[in-house]
Amino acid sequence: MLKQSLQFKLLQKLSPQQIQLMKLIQLPTQAFEQKLKQELEENPALDSGKENIDEFENTQNDEYDDDGNDSISAEDINIDEYLSDDEIPNYKTHANNYSSDDEEKHIPYASGTSFTQHLKSQMNTFRLTEDEEIITDFLIGSIDDSGYIRRDLLDVLDDLAFTQNIFTTIEELERLLNLVQQLDPAGVGARNLKECLILQLKRKKEKPSRILAIDILVNSFEHFAKKHYKKLLQKFHISEEQLKEAISQIEKLNPKPGGSYVGNNKIAEQIVPDFNIRIVEGELELTLNSRNAPELHVSKEYNDLMLGYKDSKEKTKSQKEAVQFIKQKLDSAKWFIDAIKQRQQTLLLNMNAIMNHQKEYFLTGDERKLKPMILKDIADVINMDVSTVSRVANSKYVNTPYGTMLIKEFFSESMKNDQGEDVSTREIKNILATVVKEESKKKPLTDDKLSIILKEKGYPIARRTVAKYREQLDIPVARLRKEI
Repeated sequence: MLKQSLQFKLLQKLSPQQIQLMKLIQLPTQAFEQKLKQELEENPALDSGKENIDEFENTQNDEYDDDGNDSISAEDINIDEYLSDDEIPNYKTHANNYSSDDEEKHIPYASGTSFTQHLKSQMNTFRLTEDEEIITDFLIGSIDDSGYIRRDLLDVLDDLAFTQNIFTTIEELERLLNLVQQLDPAGVGARNLKECLILQLKRKKEKPSRILAIDILVNSFEHFAKKHYKKLLQKFHISEEQLKEAISQIEKLNPKPGGSYVGNNKIAEQIVPDFNIRIVEGELELTLNSRNAPELHVSKEYNDLMLGYKDSKEKTKSQKEAVQFIKQKLDSAKWFIDAIKQRQQTLLLNMNAIMNHQKEYFLTGDERKLKPMILKDIADVINMDVSTVSRVANSKYVNTPYGTMLIKEFFSESMKNDQGEDVSTREIKNILATVVKEESKKKPLTDDKLSIILKEKGYPIARRTVAKYREQLDIPVARLRKEI
């Protein structure tokens, strides 16, 4: 039996404008500039120029419909809302100490050939048949950025047959792979770390330590990787000094031979700070990177079109259609300018709260002064959602007197020391890293011993917590920190 009934529900939904604003807040400076450029290209009503521009007055606080495709009646449009009678645009009276010459906005690219081209050019030193050239090119094309061939040769064999119509044998592939492995950088074309290290050692000068190092890698790679030095001493009947020299030979090798070449041809990475904190007369001064505060206005052409429509006595159908299109673009421009202003306010509000919370650190640079701080602490101060604070913290950088840092690095959980005071877990991690750095590498400290040392320093932490912090610091277990 079918029934009809009415139900009332309260639902919270984000409008498209709110979603777009959240996305804008999340963007760091360089990504924001790309978004700004895209918006300027897509919306002809927006203009960032400084000459012959009438400022777009944002005097209305109208609500926007979610559906931008609704029909608009030209007679309902108040043209005066979109015209500016301000003879002096705001940007001319806007004080801004930022100069466009102060920063290089273009990301430099390194010139040169690609890693694959570099390897292929070296194959010209070998005399190869046409099929051999195709196979070696295929092998080189299978080398990743680290310099390894991660694919099984049987798979390569099948691909050659299906894609290149070349039928060969595993033995022939091995022979040609050996040629590829003779290319520079040494170790390229290896199928695993063990083979990579051995290839590099074989190119070094003849030394007893080099021969021993190769022997260790060939016959006892697992013992070497797990640092079972006692087993290596017994198996090869050598002294500790001989083993130390052999290990020294291996430690000088490059586990990623392709990395050094590939890295030189990638984009030179630049970090553009979103905020700047300075100490002025003993007080902190926070500024937002002016690249986050662009000068956007309505284009003069659109302003003239609206003015012409207003002054015209006869409104033709084509004029009405044009003004409807212009109105939509102006509404979009109006919202975008509002969103940028809200973005600036939100960023400054968040960073100012973070700066005040960590005031002692920013004044001294002493990491021991960093207070425990979680996202909710800042969200409660500025009366915003935790997700908004997270968007600011995860992707923004701040330039301080002590270097440029990712904002989320200032966040940490709290733990109580032996005096009952709340201390930052970052402080504890720094102490843990220092203890490990100063330990005897011949007898590294276990997690239990590290826990005892931290307790002696006033931080009662369990062994499992020490293990968690150690892993977060990318510090291996005691056995793998051992040295001869």
